[in-house]
Amino acid sequence: MRTRFAPSPTGPLHLGHAFSAITAFDLARAKGGEFLLRIEDTDRARSKPAFEQAIHDDLGWLGLSWPKPVWRQSERLHLYEAAIEDLIAKDLVYPCSCSRADIQSALSAPQEGVTHLPPDAHVYPGTCRGRPILSRRKTDALRLDLAKALNLTGPQPFEEIGPLHPGLHQWSHARLQAEIGDIVLYRRDIQAAAYHLSVVVDDAAQGITYVIRGMDLFEATPIQRILQTLLSLPTPIYHHHRLIRDETGKRLAKRDDARALSRYRAEGLTPGDIREEIGLAHPDCTAVNDTSH
Repeated sequence: MRTRFAPSPTGPLHLGHAFSAITAFDLARAKGGEFLLRIEDTDRARSKPAFEQAIHDDLGWLGLSWPKPVWRQSERLHLYEAAIEDLIAKDLVYPCSCSRADIQSALSAPQEGVTHLPPDAHVYPGTCRGRPILSRRKTDALRLDLAKALNLTGPQPFEEIGPLHPGLHQWSHARLQAEIGDIVLYRRDIQAAAYHLSVVVDDAAQGITYVIRGMDLFEATPIQRILQTLLSLPTPIYHHHRLIRDETGKRLAKRDDARALSRYRAEGLTPGDIREEIGLAHPDCTAVNDTSH
């Protein structure tokens, strides 16, 4: 068994990050496996060395350990580009010049629907679909032509062992196209591969067998399974855990500095206090306690 925690160094870690990292660490520990840390820093404008160091400090304080050196996505950009070239060779990618305003305008048209679902907030209406890859400009994003991809792979199943939706899941063609659509593979704003592509490439390269992450990414899994199949990558088992929320029921974000782990540490709390705060069992347990939600 091999699990991982893969934060972006764009802000301080909070209680939600602690829950995810500890859950992945405890599951690997209980099964005699290995826990890895990976830094997802492709957004160079927002990634800061101080935040990256704080990730190491916070996780070390929690009692987590991992092999060194740690993988950083900014050092692996050529591998994501190779994966995109593979998909281009299969005629599955097209350039997209649409801005967010363009997409919102198209989705607001009477004949279109607006779908507020992960992984990309709005389902792309297909404005640029069919553009030849040779027409690509430096300012273009690159999108996966989902219909063409499904012609090659069909919907791909995934096994979920998390407590909220355990079992085997497989979305239909219609649901994939209605709720996910043509995802971005290459982001023009950061001039780098998008999350869905980089995460499947890295999980495969690191031999991750169990992907432990928050329930907010559950609906990203079907499209990531398709990318794994298209790129001939192995399929991990998934464990999507509950989210840590504030008193109003809103899930935590990096802007919630009041719940930053560094603040708890400065106030004299212990790693055991953090575990109690987020409802996880003692590290000497033999199973992950993730049953409350």
